[in-house]
Amino acid sequence: MQLANATILVTGGGSGLGAGCVRHLSAAGANVMIADVNESAAAAMVEQCGDRVAFQPTDVTDAAQVTAAVEAAEQRFGGLRGVVNCAGVLAGARVLGRDEVHPLELFERVIRVNLIGTFNVGRLAAAAIARQEPLAGGERGVIVNVSSVSAFEGQIGQAAYSASKGGVAGMTLPMARELARCGIRVVAVAPGIFETAMMQAAPAAVRDSLQEQTLFPPRFGDPSEFAAFVRQIFENSMLNGATLRLDGAVRMGPK
Repeated sequence: MQLANATILVTGGGSGLGAGCVRHLSAAGANVMIADVNESAAAAMVEQCGDRVAFQPTDVTDAAQVTAAVEAAEQRFGGLRGVVNCAGVLAGARVLGRDEVHPLELFERVIRVNLIGTFNVGRLAAAAIARQEPLAGGERGVIVNVSSVSAFEGQIGQAAYSASKGGVAGMTLPMARELARCGIRVVAVAPGIFETAMMQAAPAAVRDSLQEQTLFPPRFGDPSEFAAFVRQIFENSMLNGATLRLDGAVRMGPK
């Protein structure tokens, strides 16, 4: 699928990996609608990237708000051709901590945003993409979901986060199998450790440990590298139904 003039919805596009995708995809000629709860960050991205980028305040767990974001993208730029699901939260807690057991409310919140939110956006975006006329080869569009290496090597304290990202990886193939009849591909990316605001806020000991576990290159990834990978998923029609690691061969230890 060619990105030139295609309309792409990017959740969590105001910062981190999502912002990297907004920059990269708009520079490649795509029209991008940012769906994010962080209005100030999203507005800054619009100012930075120009007329090819717009913003719709969106909580990915709210069906009405996601529907509004999809409709805003269609009205502003034309029919939707893709979505990149970058919206997510990271929270850490031990199942049995020193003073309390893992708060159930925290587990529910992480699952609701990372897993249910991703599915909510995917299902509503799929309905919009399926309405488009097929492109060359019968393709109508692409859904890119964001999993994590934590889906496979979750560390102590990551039970909720790993469960949510494991769910994203697990639903990728069944979604791809079902949506193939509509000419829609579904691919998940499992990034390793990337240099985002979330990681910049991590304690130095945590950052050092994670960097030591990244084989090569021995550094954190840059959001532009993630975005370039996402672009390849859009442009390479043979990528479908898989969860692809982008991680510098990191294999995280228990902690």
